[in-house]
Amino acid sequence: MPTKTSVLVLFNHVGEDEYEKLREIDPESLGFKPEYDIHVATVMEEYEAIVTALNKEGFNASALNLEDDLERLHDLLSSDPPDVIFNLVEYFRDDPKLEQMVAGIFDLYRVPYTGAGPFALALCQRKGLTKQLLLANGVLTPRYHVLHKPHLKSRHGLRYPLIVKPAREDASTGVENESVVYNLEQLNERIVHAFKEFTPPILVEEFIEGRELHVSVFGNDSPNVFPIIEYDFSKLPPEYPRIISYAAKWEPLKEEFHRVDSVCPAKLSKRVEKKVREQALLAYETTSCRDYARIDVRLSKENKVYILEVNPNPDLTESVSFMESAEKAGFSFSETLRMIVEMALQRKKIAPAPHG
Repeated sequence: MPTKTSVLVLFNHVGEDEYEKLREIDPESLGFKPEYDIHVATVMEEYEAIVTALNKEGFNASALNLEDDLERLHDLLSSDPPDVIFNLVEYFRDDPKLEQMVAGIFDLYRVPYTGAGPFALALCQRKGLTKQLLLANGVLTPRYHVLHKPHLKSRHGLRYPLIVKPAREDASTGVENESVVYNLEQLNERIVHAFKEFTPPILVEEFIEGRELHVSVFGNDSPNVFPIIEYDFSKLPPEYPRIISYAAKWEPLKEEFHRVDSVCPAKLSKRVEKKVREQALLAYETTSCRDYARIDVRLSKENKVYILEVNPNPDLTESVSFMESAEKAGFSFSETLRMIVEMALQRKKIAPAPHG
């Protein structure tokens, strides 16, 4: 009987799981009526769901938490490496910039792994550099300044409204309702706040008023675009900007988490959808993404397509964003994970044999 392909779902988590604490919260105490369950899956439940799904697809899957232990990673890769690492490591020692370093270690040990390589992971965390590369390759992105000091000239050349956010964070970290500013006074206040809360550089870019889309791209040689998601902000209080803030994405105790809905597939004309797909694919290929990624897009009132960010290795939680699009494309949660593993296995076949 052939041996099953071993897949290690590798992640890195240290400290308390904030979502476990939500189990103690009474939804009636929030001061508003939640539309979604505030008792969302914990970190471990999300990883266990991936392991269960991979085992369903015929793999021998298990999960391992690195817990910031480099020796644990070394022992794993040097003594008994799996056939494939399902790479869900997003940071190491509380530093998201080390994400690409961990992927580089996989490469040094020649163990195939899912998702983006070190170059794409490093590039896409540097929002200013990514925008330069996109613009140089004909991909439209909002006009911007990258600040290394907490000062921007009053005649900065950008049109209000603007949005201020960290230039080297992901997952909407640092994006709040107050991040969108409408005049110089608000801009200066927000720049000071951003430098106080986050390590520079800080990004200031034009806020594109219009529609927000998430475009999931899947594959390598001939990547596909899954059905596009649009976010419906119509239930947000009128004073809230129409953005996917950190709270809207990750904080079930905040009202905006329950007031932003997704619509998939987005209701776009064939001409506009074609343009969105073309720009997303170009952004995916320009930034050397691999296997799967999510491209965040703003569609202006004039139907101009602006790429906000390229997100390699996006969240794979079932029914959220990427997986919602995959399901609309006709792929189940487990099927999508299986195809991601198969792409990594394909790289194992073409990798050079180690010397020795």
